[in-house]
Amino acid sequence: MRERYLKEHKRVLYYTLLTSGKLYEHLAEIDTSACDMAEYLIKEMARKQGVTEQLKAVDMMRWIGLMNNIRACVDEIVLNDIVYS
Repeated sequence: MRERYLKEHKRVLYYTLLTSGKLYEHLAEIDTSACDMAEYLIKEMARKQGVTEQLKAVDMMRWIGLMNNIRACVDEIVLNDIVYS
């Protein structure tokens, strides 16, 4: 996603990274940051909303719905804060 974003919206940066040979290093760094941030945010949001393993055992469908909502929120946050910045 980051590569496509750079290519379409930040062409100068994209071609600078490409010609300097640092594009894939940059993309790997962004990917690592995005994954780390997503993992942290999912854990924190689940904790704050009371989405626990106990809830998973008692009401699986509710747990799935809450986790899907959390993941959707986290995806938007990560895209806006890391990928599209």
